[in-house]
Amino acid sequence: MTDVLIIEDDEELRGLIADFLEAEGYKTAAAESAEDGLAFLEGEPVRIILLDLMLPGADGFTACTEIRERKDIPIIMMSARDDEESKLTGYRLGADDYIAKPLSVQLLTAKVKALLHRSEANSETRENLSCGSISVDTVKRQVYKNGLPLEIRGKLYDLLLYMIRNSGRLLLKDELYDAVWGDAFVEPSTLNVHIRWLRERIEDDTDDPRVIKTVWRKGYIFGEDD
Repeated sequence: MTDVLIIEDDEELRGLIADFLEAEGYKTAAAESAEDGLAFLEGEPVRIILLDLMLPGADGFTACTEIRERKDIPIIMMSARDDEESKLTGYRLGADDYIAKPLSVQLLTAKVKALLHRSEANSETRENLSCGSISVDTVKRQVYKNGLPLEIRGKLYDLLLYMIRNSGRLLLKDELYDAVWGDAFVEPSTLNVHIRWLRERIEDDTDDPRVIKTVWRKGYIFGEDD
């Protein structure tokens, strides 16, 4: 098994990242393009992916979408595009974290460690959860509504999983940030945007949400009305 797949077309940066991670004991593999990275994933298990946004051929957004369609592997997106819209697009497509270039390799290494720790801690808990019409199979990391599968991956899955495990009580915004993103550096609007995306997938009417209810200025309560 490969610990970290680095999909990055800059050979010098790719080598620098690999050197730092291997010094921490991780086994790495590298790909210069999205196409090469996707091909590698078909033949080798990978624990986490570092994905550059600006790649020759298919870009990182396209690669992230294709990876999410095939695998549920943690993804950290790397890019010189530091604007909010690019970050939110990355999260919407399934990235778990986003780091701006020029990047700190030490910070990137810390993010890899933290994301792997959270991902593996979640995978160790094998349970079937349900609340009203929503259910989660944590072994398959699959969400269902009325028995039908929903496309909920990456941070959206982590957010839903935390909320359904804590259904019926007020979840403060700071608590959700800490539980889902940890010490990752995210935009202030990230939680609100993820809640909106989650509602689009699980609510019958997003203008009148019955599953994820807002408590003004405080947070949210997960749980369907009787």
